[in-house]
Amino acid sequence: MNLGMAMATKSLREQILQYATRKYSTAPEYLWARSPTYAVLRRDDNRKWYGVIMNVPRMRLGLDGNENVDILNIKCDADFYDFLRGENIILRGYHMGGTWGSVLLDGTVKINQIYALLDNSYKLVGR
Repeated sequence: MNLGMAMATKSLREQILQYATRKYSTAPEYLWARSPTYAVLRRDDNRKWYGVIMNVPRMRLGLDGNENVDILNIKCDADFYDFLRGENIILRGYHMGGTWGSVLLDGTVKINQIYALLDNSYKLVGR
C-alpha cells in the first residue's frame, strides 16, 4: 500500500460518522467556525475525544499532491501505533500529540480496518 498514491475513491467520512452514531450513539460536534467540516467524536461518559475527522492538504501529511484529503485522527497505544506505521496504515497524528495517528479516508485503508481503529481509540480514551 502506498500512502503517497491514494486510490481515487470518495471519502469514507459519512460511513465513519454513521458507524459512530450506530455503535456509540455519538453525534459529531463541529467546534470551529474557521473549519466547519471538522467533526469531533466524543465519548458521552467522560467527554474525551476518540476521533476527529478533518480535511487537510496532502502535503501537510507528508504526502504527494496539493489537493485536500479527509483524515480521521484516532488514539493508539504506543506499540500498536509503531506497528501500524510500519504497515503504512497510519500517519503521524495531524495536529495531535502523543500517540494519536491519522488515517486517510480516501479508500487507502479498508473501512473495516478504520472501524477497528476507531473502536480501539474509543476504548483507549475511556481509561
